[in-house]
Amino acid sequence: MKFRHAVAAVVTMLVMSAASAQSTAPAKPSSAAAPAGAEARPGGDATHDPATPGMPTATQATATTPSGEAGAAAKPGDATAGQAKAAVCGACHGMDGNSTDPQYPRLAGQSEQYIAAQLADFKSGKRMNPIMQGFAQPLSDQDMHDIGAYFATKSSLPGVADQAFVEQGQTLYRQGDADRGIPACMACHGPDGRGNPGPHYPQLTSQHAQYVESRLKALRDMDPAQAGPHAKPMVEVAKKLDDKDIAAVASYIEGLHANEPTPAVAPASP
Repeated sequence: MKFRHAVAAVVTMLVMSAASAQSTAPAKPSSAAAPAGAEARPGGDATHDPATPGMPTATQATATTPSGEAGAAAKPGDATAGQAKAAVCGACHGMDGNSTDPQYPRLAGQSEQYIAAQLADFKSGKRMNPIMQGFAQPLSDQDMHDIGAYFATKSSLPGVADQAFVEQGQTLYRQGDADRGIPACMACHGPDGRGNPGPHYPQLTSQHAQYVESRLKALRDMDPAQAGPHAKPMVEVAKKLDDKDIAAVASYIEGLHANEPTPAVAPASP
């Protein structure tokens, strides 16, 4: 990591820690007795009967957060709040999510769900990266969703593919290789690379080829038993790719972007 990024990382981590401490005051414990019909839960919580009108369900009472911990469910991300929280990300990923250094992924246009899930994995250690773990530690689940919502509003700048890789990369992305059991990338990530927020399939369009290549190689080397449910399919696919496949599809992805509709231009007045 470059020295200036290291300095920025340390400073911004301290800023985020202070901001998080101010915005996350501990909740006061409730002394109210559980209503009749409530099922006692470990730790003293109670799950109300969902059939009882007006009673919160178990999901509302003790929702599972992206980090896998029981707690209050995070609300949908607030992009406005996320803009301030995402300022710490700018040193590496760019203030608008379009990083200029290809070792850092572009986050612009990435889905809120995917970003929040990845931050939770960094925080828990499920995904290992010492720099990102440091940034993720002070974040609450709501912070993660807010940051994700902010970057989701941004547009990823189009990249350019190396023409020497286009044919092979396009074939792998759009058709796969049935003989080797390699599915088409677009089956999960979409024909234009926009991804699928529901199952946490990330947006790929215009992503730096260097970053995509490094991630595919890391997934190829990963033990499937250590991969989470969302990463495991990619681990299986990556193990079937050789270095040339990875270089080709990564380059193709960098040049992949949707053809945005051109606004109609009103004819000039005579």
